[in-house]
Amino acid sequence: MSESQTIKGASDRLLLVVDLAGTFLFGLEGARTAIGGNLDFLGVMVLAFATALGGGIIRDLLIGDHPPASLRDWRYATTAFLAGAFVFFLYRVQQGVPASLIVVLDAAGLSLFAVAENQKVLAFQINPLIAALLGTITGVGGGTIRDMLLAQVPVVLRAKVYATAAFFGSVVMVIARRIGLRPTVAAVIGGVACFALRMLAVHYHWNLPKAT
Repeated sequence: MSESQTIKGASDRLLLVVDLAGTFLFGLEGARTAIGGNLDFLGVMVLAFATALGGGIIRDLLIGDHPPASLRDWRYATTAFLAGAFVFFLYRVQQGVPASLIVVLDAAGLSLFAVAENQKVLAFQINPLIAALLGTITGVGGGTIRDMLLAQVPVVLRAKVYATAAFFGSVVMVIARRIGLRPTVAAVIGGVACFALRMLAVHYHWNLPKAT
């Protein structure tokens, strides 16, 4: 095996781990929201699945990769359902978790999804701007589906620089790839950019302007 193949294999494995970690974090968030909405066990599992995998499914359908990868690979659905079960059966324990930690985990999940999934879009030779937009959709699509199932205005349309942070991280990653950085390095830089902007927005209460 050549050195380039070894590097690519290691990069693919790392991105898979990052992708599954994001899946788990978003699955946790979806399940917590479902319990907050007084849903039963099935409802918790449905929202964990939708939140964790909805964005990736939308992205795959848009770029013509079907059936979506998360439905072909059992590890994605299993990870989402494990997150849902974890929240459901240990919810009382989790009630003691500080709200600030939940915000950090949510920002981490957003960052992981926005950049890890964007690697696949770039592999399809998509225009860089569209690639960044699709990376954003991947990061926020699941949460949008979750909120719609709960008959709520999606958080991404009203939270402090949420979708914007995902788009920023995706743009940074695309630029990093365009200047020749390795996929793993580009993903790390994009993820850090997304996470940093989201956390700064929460800390300083930044919001996009609204019509008055």
